[in-house]
Amino acid sequence: MPHRFERAEDWARLFDDPSREAWQKPDEVVALMNLSPGQTAVDLGAGTGYFLSRLSRAVGPRGAVIATDIEPDMVRYMNERAAREGLANVRAIAAPADDVGVSARSADRILIVDVWHHLADRERYAARLTRALKPGGAVIIVDFTLESRRGPPADHRLAPERIIAELRAGGLAAELASESLPDQYIIIGRRP
Repeated sequence: MPHRFERAEDWARLFDDPSREAWQKPDEVVALMNLSPGQTAVDLGAGTGYFLSRLSRAVGPRGAVIATDIEPDMVRYMNERAAREGLANVRAIAAPADDVGVSARSADRILIVDVWHHLADRERYAARLTRALKPGGAVIIVDFTLESRRGPPADHRLAPERIIAELRAGGLAAELASESLPDQYIIIGRRP
């Protein structure tokens, strides 16, 4: 599902809408990541950086948060946001559409929110996620249910079983997480 997200300030009204907290439950999502102080978390396709402050707190001052996006204006916006909010352990970088954008074995956790359905070759991408994760690391994918009232058009949504199969094809052990999001599901893939 190719789609451009240029002009970060325009998207910030939607992506950072306070009502998002009720339906996306970001604290619950970050808790499921099971982050520890000192770890490195990647927020892949982070947009305007909605999760950055929560991730920053979870990994603490000795940890690192790397926010990636393919849109240069989103990267600019997130770096400015990190500076404005005093998130010294956060940096935003541009990543290509077909790669994670971080070094091999550099990430403890990778968060992918509302992005998976945009990727072209997801099995190949899953293999790149596996490469980016440290041994024992995990990827957390949050995406819209087939029945959701929000999100992309219905024909662009993915059943969780399909994402699990794609992650497994990329070398990850994957399962559906137990959560309470009203319009989304969470899948956790772990690098053995």
